[in-house]
Amino acid sequence: MEDQIAPATFALRPASDVMRLARMGSAHQTRLSFMRGLLRSLRREGWGFDRPIWNIDDAGVGHAVYRAIGPRRSYSLVAFAHDLPDEMRSDRVIATAWDATFALFDGTPTAEDITRLSQNVPKQEAGRISDRELSLSRANRSVRLWSHVVDRLAVGEQPDEEQLEAVGYLMRTTAVYGSGKFGAADRAVLAGRTVMSGPFRAEMLAVWLIRSFSLDLVEHMARIRGGDRAVRIEPQMRRRLGIGNSTGLGMAPFLINHPALLNAWMTARETAIARVRALPAADKQAKAHFMACVAGATRNVEGWHSEHPLQREKLAALRDDLDQLNAHLATDPLAQSQPWDALLYWSEGALSTEGQEQVVALILEPYGDLVDDLCADMATDENACARIEGTMTVGALRTLIAQKYNWATAIDHAPTDHCARFWYVSEEKLEPRLGQRHEEPGAEREEPLDISRAIAALDSALVDDGNATLLADFLMRNPDHRHAVRRVQIAVSRPYSEIRDNLIDAAMLPIDILRCKLAFFGATRFDPRSDRWVRICLYRNAPFPEELANMPEDSWAYP
Repeated sequence: MEDQIAPATFALRPASDVMRLARMGSAHQTRLSFMRGLLRSLRREGWGFDRPIWNIDDAGVGHAVYRAIGPRRSYSLVAFAHDLPDEMRSDRVIATAWDATFALFDGTPTAEDITRLSQNVPKQEAGRISDRELSLSRANRSVRLWSHVVDRLAVGEQPDEEQLEAVGYLMRTTAVYGSGKFGAADRAVLAGRTVMSGPFRAEMLAVWLIRSFSLDLVEHMARIRGGDRAVRIEPQMRRRLGIGNSTGLGMAPFLINHPALLNAWMTARETAIARVRALPAADKQAKAHFMACVAGATRNVEGWHSEHPLQREKLAALRDDLDQLNAHLATDPLAQSQPWDALLYWSEGALSTEGQEQVVALILEPYGDLVDDLCADMATDENACARIEGTMTVGALRTLIAQKYNWATAIDHAPTDHCARFWYVSEEKLEPRLGQRHEEPGAEREEPLDISRAIAALDSALVDDGNATLLADFLMRNPDHRHAVRRVQIAVSRPYSEIRDNLIDAAMLPIDILRCKLAFFGATRFDPRSDRWVRICLYRNAPFPEELANMPEDSWAYP
């Protein structure tokens, strides 16, 4: 494909559409997703990988070290395998034991480091790690598939493809902590490191190496049982196994609490879309690449299942959407001028929101040379917008609220259903939770995540001051409004910084917030188990470390 050079001459999609939960909760992974950006960076920089330690016994207990070796630095996943009784296996955050626990170490650990980690990592929250560690995580086996794979490999047979397809992973992580939590290195430690400078790169590296460990461990257990008869999983089938993840409510407040970062992620994605929409034509190679990705997306949705009623409805719509997309493409719409803009315009009238966002993701696939550079814009200095500009006048702030937050002031927060929830942090696990305001105690401990209500309250409070009053003077008398004032000032130059819905409404679905964040990670096959937690798959079809240099770059998202 010829190099494409096109600035974002098209207007970006308006925040009034993009930042609604219904659309955010229909997001799909793209070329800009963090795990895809990570693997591209590792490949382009020529990173090498090895497994210097494999100290796992016949019961599947012990430790191993997986190392990523770069031009200037190395990182090591230290993995601990445990003998976990079935009755102790749980995806819930209150669990105290797991099938495997992990830490991503900055460099190559010594024997003393491994001893220290062995005394703390298996305890997870009850232990402590140091600033030599970049992440802390744990995982449980998918028990039925694990047993099936061990049984088959032990007798020299490959696993059943339908069972592999139905689950998609052998282990499922239940938390991947980083950024200073439990003693790990602060995010600032990674600033400026080429491969690690993007959002959540350390966590995504850890998960990718955990995937290798899960496959190596299941093959190890098959060899223990079957001896010389045992075989490894065939490479193509092996790649179809990703790493699972169970993610709950604890992840949801992140996007609310990091408005500048959310804006950076969204702006990068929307700029990529605008660049592709601006292209005057699609060449033969781009069309072929796009059609292949549509076929891959169609196959993917055939194997994507969920028991959650809302997700089942969305999946049925997506399957119908892809049928309509394939029928539309048969009329050769990509032959016209500005074909990608025309295709998105068509999708907005013909497809569900889920289908529209799938098309958005697909049109980026042929144009890595045009959009991949935007990965570098997805980190931001959040400290730069922490300071309140106290010399702004009340009149200027009221004008900004009218311009940027008319969606918030239009909400009537008085009805019971419109203020039905409250966000709080649990005392036991220090994890975010949602309470029912009119049914449960604890609203006095509410976290400031009710953004629309806070902005509306600020707007009402400003009425009592003259337009010439300085914000510094207003806030001296009304310090409770500092948080809302800061949000408004952040939004001045960051249109995608706010979720434009009432986050304490009875109808609000936290899984929509989770879906948006996880799509930026690169997650697939979203399977909500309630309105507050979801199972996903990461790195499905991706190369393993030993394959990275030899597989075509970024060829795995829609195989």
